[in-house]
Amino acid sequence: MDDCSIASVEQPQRTAPSNMIYVPGGTFRMGSDKHYPEEAPAHRVTVHGFWIDPTPVTNREFRRFVNDTGYVTFAEIAPDPKDYPGALPQMLRAASLVFTPPNTPVDLRDWSQWWSFKAGANWRRPYGRRSSASGLNDHPVVHIAYRDAEAYAKWAGKELPSEAEWEFAARGGLDGAEFAWGDEFTPGGKHMANTWQGNFPHENLCADSFDRTSPVMAFPPNAYGICDMIGNVWEWTTDWWSAKHRADETESCCVHEDPRSGCEGESYDPRLPTIKIPRKVIKGGSHLCAPNYCRRYRPAARHAEPVDTSTSHLGFRCVIRTKE
Repeated sequence: MDDCSIASVEQPQRTAPSNMIYVPGGTFRMGSDKHYPEEAPAHRVTVHGFWIDPTPVTNREFRRFVNDTGYVTFAEIAPDPKDYPGALPQMLRAASLVFTPPNTPVDLRDWSQWWSFKAGANWRRPYGRRSSASGLNDHPVVHIAYRDAEAYAKWAGKELPSEAEWEFAARGGLDGAEFAWGDEFTPGGKHMANTWQGNFPHENLCADSFDRTSPVMAFPPNAYGICDMIGNVWEWTTDWWSAKHRADETESCCVHEDPRSGCEGESYDPRLPTIKIPRKVIKGGSHLCAPNYCRRYRPAARHAEPVDTSTSHLGFRCVIRTKE
């Protein structure tokens, strides 16, 4: 297990937040013109220095927050019917999306073939009512909606990262590299992140030793000393979703979430015109990203996630911004 508590960069002259890693500010090439259209255009972005959690927030850490505050996550509360006009009754219950692999190949255009909306699934019971997070203390907490991540960050005296901050940290100083560790996915045949091997979603070869989430720090850190920026679980950022990057802006849209900017409205899913649930950018890919389906195990990759959605492969980490 690699030590992710030591950054490989010079620390700023200030008291270091406990167990966090300093990422120096700088300018980098954000996005990619070679992969999915939403990653384009690649463009130069400048970020200020900040501190970041060395790993995603774990079940152990999230449990400490819940025990201290009594917080109840979004997945543990039945939805209000007024917020979901036309929703079927079975959807209006405390539940969350759980990856449920089929036994045979399926149409990859239909995600319902491998996702199940399971009543009772939440961070305490990641696979449904009869499951438990026992033994998963060092795994990333999952089934976390955006407001849950925000609540934890506020309690911890931290914030969630912007998309630009997240991507800058994930790259580890390797500007323009394909992956967080370089340009080769498995250098020397070594797996560098928890991703899917085999034909998704029915065949998981587990060549990286994990079929679902893995303990944080199970894979090598990047050059900044940060673990699990790629694979394992997707991670929330503060940016509202947009179909492509806005290359004429200094940072990604709506880092500060100003409701007057219009970005929230632009983030709505046009396929659901009667349900106005805004979407945020999530980053990093997960253990379900596979070469035949979702090649988003790269720093540049990004995806849209409704703020009310929680899944068995979605977590988060926090930052503290320096005053420069």
